[in-house]
Amino acid sequence: MDLNARAIAFYLPQYFPIPENDEWWGPGFTEWTNAARARRLFPGHRQPTLPSELGFYDLRVPETRQAQSDLAREYGVEAFAYWHYWFGHGTRILERPFTEVLASGAPEISFCLAWANQTWSGIWHGARDRILREQLYPGAEDDRLHFETVLPAFRDERYLRVGDRPVFYVFRPEDLPDAAEFVDRWQAMARQAGLPGLYLVAEMSNMHGEIRYDRGEADGFDASVFMQIPAVRTDAAVFRMRAFRKLFGGPEIYAYNDAVQADSLTGPHIQPCVYPNWDNTPRSGRGGVVLTGATPEKFRRNVAAAVATIADRPPAERLLWIKSWNEWAEGNHLEPDLTDGRAWLQALREGLRHG
Repeated sequence: MDLNARAIAFYLPQYFPIPENDEWWGPGFTEWTNAARARRLFPGHRQPTLPSELGFYDLRVPETRQAQSDLAREYGVEAFAYWHYWFGHGTRILERPFTEVLASGAPEISFCLAWANQTWSGIWHGARDRILREQLYPGAEDDRLHFETVLPAFRDERYLRVGDRPVFYVFRPEDLPDAAEFVDRWQAMARQAGLPGLYLVAEMSNMHGEIRYDRGEADGFDASVFMQIPAVRTDAAVFRMRAFRKLFGGPEIYAYNDAVQADSLTGPHIQPCVYPNWDNTPRSGRGGVVLTGATPEKFRRNVAAAVATIADRPPAERLLWIKSWNEWAEGNHLEPDLTDGRAWLQALREGLRHG
């Protein structure tokens, strides 16, 4: 397939029950619980959004993971970026699907790890002050234990690489006690393990495009990813949204912006991220944010525009991040749904071909 960028889709593993979620949210809770109970909150609100051909899958099932891989590869997704949870002192969560992918050698799709180094709270479920798992940074020995835990993944032939260096993504680099020291330590451990080093990527902004970490290059990261949901945020649009909320309550509502790249931050150290859509009301209810008017064609235009910003880079470094493969309760997914089928995947492939 002749594509102009390397598409990497973030992959949420929260589609099987675990004891922690049973305790926090009730027996059998998975991300499907939020997605299936979503309801319309205003006229024209498209909820619930439900899966089609893959169904309400369970990620403990190998056939499900294989079907995801087959779909992703058919439409140009090179790798899944599995969200990876390490809270310090060896504490992990939701690691089973990736552990089984690594142990079984299947499915074939490439992968990398994205460290979601953030305290788990109830913020997305209306319980902002409820701490579920605190993110800790115990020090150098914990860093070494963390590195040794993920080293087998780095050595897997499927692991996503740039110039033979495994890609490792850090969600909240600004929360690291010393980001530059983290980079130096992990690069040194990689070389000691016989690797040529790591390709370290830092997330630099929140979903609204607000910069929260601008020291990626100075601290030694190989790249920084600029995040921004594609929302039309003109003064008039913001005024209308606030007036609506004041009169009727409900979520923040913006129109989908199919020219978002014009407002995006670019540069030789920056890699783009594209969103097919956004609606996190299945998690956050009336406290959520909703984009309206998203279509596969608008998404295709944003993909093509993002690809154009990295066209002058060496092919191996043309990384395009996609949020996400399967974030159903945040309203951003590439997986087929009952309304649009495979249209989001088709739009991605066309944008990658002609960007």
